[in-house]
Amino acid sequence: MGGITGEPGARVEQAVAGAVTFLRSAVDRDWAGVRAGRLDWSCRDTAEHIAGDLIAYAGQLAGRAQNAYVPFDITLEEDADNEGILHVIETTGTLLTTTIRTTPREVRAFHPYPFRSANRVGFAAMGVAEVLLHTHDIAEGLGLRYEPAAELAEFVLTTLFPHIQPGPTPWTTLLWATGRGDLPGRAPVTEWRWRNNLVIPTDRLTLQGVTPASAADLRTGGDGGFEWVGGGPFEGTREAAGMMVKAYEEGVHRPEWGLFVLVRREDGRAVGGMGFHGVPDEQGHAEVGYDLAEAARGHGYATEALRALSEHALARDDVQLLVAAIETDNLPSQGVATRAGYVRATVEEERTAQEEQDMDRTLQLYVRRGRLSEA
Repeated sequence: MGGITGEPGARVEQAVAGAVTFLRSAVDRDWAGVRAGRLDWSCRDTAEHIAGDLIAYAGQLAGRAQNAYVPFDITLEEDADNEGILHVIETTGTLLTTTIRTTPREVRAFHPYPFRSANRVGFAAMGVAEVLLHTHDIAEGLGLRYEPAAELAEFVLTTLFPHIQPGPTPWTTLLWATGRGDLPGRAPVTEWRWRNNLVIPTDRLTLQGVTPASAADLRTGGDGGFEWVGGGPFEGTREAAGMMVKAYEEGVHRPEWGLFVLVRREDGRAVGGMGFHGVPDEQGHAEVGYDLAEAARGHGYATEALRALSEHALARDDVQLLVAAIETDNLPSQGVATRAGYVRATVEEERTAQEEQDMDRTLQLYVRRGRLSEA
């Protein structure tokens, strides 16, 4: 899996150009009278839908929509021919591309799935997904074979489908994940939603969920798409990114239980990383870890972020206990945990962690209990 290898607007531009070139080869066919693959729409309706999605996403970002879709739509003229429809797709694609390129990195706008917002990368990935998948539907309806560039399908998967294990190729995996194809050894998909990254706000920070693409970039020495304060990211964040990539490749990554980058509200710069070592176990226990870039230490950022992340996790019914294993001589990290509501584990809890979970005996265990475990 590759990391971040291009700005998001270029992905939209590439997807639209490829789709329009492909569809132009069938511009003399009857699009209105042919059903688009497995959809209930005609090929013409599906092409109009592509344009409508592209302009809608541009509208969400440009209008900074926060609570709902901007209430507008586009309608093709009744006498628009197939070539005219392609011109509309090109135009709306350009509008989305331009909007993405002129929208600041930290801006998020409303989208319902699943966390009520997306940034410019998310809207780019959604736009690319609409173009690729619905061009496939049109091609299937017309009896043609369409296969986009592999990097476009991978961009969609690693941005919007972090919970899906990679398959033989990005394109076949994306078709399977959206109910349009089969993969050996995997059950057919009948219902699906993509997943934009989770963002948890605090007074001074936003905890931004890291996508598999960003994690791959961080693991190999990149910035993950973030602008870091001097000295960042710290090595622990890169190690956590590697753990997340491994979980993604094994199909066990869940975005709510992955890595978050701590971004300072005042200037949009990343100051550290924080997250979980995996999903909660059968007892509802999950382990947290965190670090800050050296230039950001001493300002209370880690405490503020850990408190928010812990409260978000413990609000769930399936989480009973959060744990943090901290080096005995790391007093600053122990202070962060204590200020965020953690207490030193009992002797029995530490012994269990050492004997059953192979916790290093040089570490100290800190815990924060959920409501039910306290009862």
